[in-house]
Amino acid sequence: MPAPSQSQSIASVLQKRARFAELHQNPGCFVIPNPWDLGSTVYLTSLGFKALATTSAGMAFAAGRPDNGVTRAYALKHIAELVAASPLPFNADFEAGFASTRDEVFESARLCIGTGVAGFSIEDYTGDPKAPFYGFSESIERIRAARQAIDASGEKVLLTARSETIWAGRPDGLKEALRRLTAFAEAGADVLFAPGLKRPQEVAEVVHAAGGLPVNVVVGAPGFTLRQLEDLGVRRVSTGAGLARAAWGGFMRAARLIAEEGRFDGFAGAAPSAELNALFAARTD
Repeated sequence: MPAPSQSQSIASVLQKRARFAELHQNPGCFVIPNPWDLGSTVYLTSLGFKALATTSAGMAFAAGRPDNGVTRAYALKHIAELVAASPLPFNADFEAGFASTRDEVFESARLCIGTGVAGFSIEDYTGDPKAPFYGFSESIERIRAARQAIDASGEKVLLTARSETIWAGRPDGLKEALRRLTAFAEAGADVLFAPGLKRPQEVAEVVHAAGGLPVNVVVGAPGFTLRQLEDLGVRRVSTGAGLARAAWGGFMRAARLIAEEGRFDGFAGAAPSAELNALFAARTD
């Protein structure tokens, strides 16, 4: 196994990975909220969640960059810091692996495993507006490369395969996502994920196409409840950049009141300093 970070022991990494795998095998539905920095990681850990996940957009916004706008080196450092900051297992939003070719995906996956994550995702979105998705066959090969990197490591790390065709607005998004997710399952994915599902019937179709594999649904705005998603057969629920955007929303409203109206009442509802100090004082590095 790649060496864990200084603040993680090999034993703790193995324990996190075993717990994460067990969560996906158990019946029911669990939430993996997405912190975007060390403070939000510590706070979410304190609330009793069973696992956490990084958010590529939240990470990028905190760095003053757009989503998909940081380097692989930056992302790996960020992931490793968050993983080391919590006793909970972490799933990494690893975008498209910061890689174009099959060999590059393999190498990126290997490096991601080395951060101590319990799982990571690879998506089929290129980030190029002129050709936003990797081709069908190419996308499958990219999932196979990530699978091979995990197998070569000998570690129990879960591979989430993501199709972005709904989220990115492809006209036949759901139909194509179902086709790709089915192929990703055959290529070795452990979890399937199609961001952008809005109706119960869409969720049900993805769960059916998964053929028993766990399905992740991202909920970034009101719509579904956890109970509804569990009844539909969803195993895992993430929040994506929702929590980061909520924090940004409060900050932006308060800052605009000051800049535009000279008012300081935007601080209403702010977290008490005493509560934050107590939370972080209890943290041990």
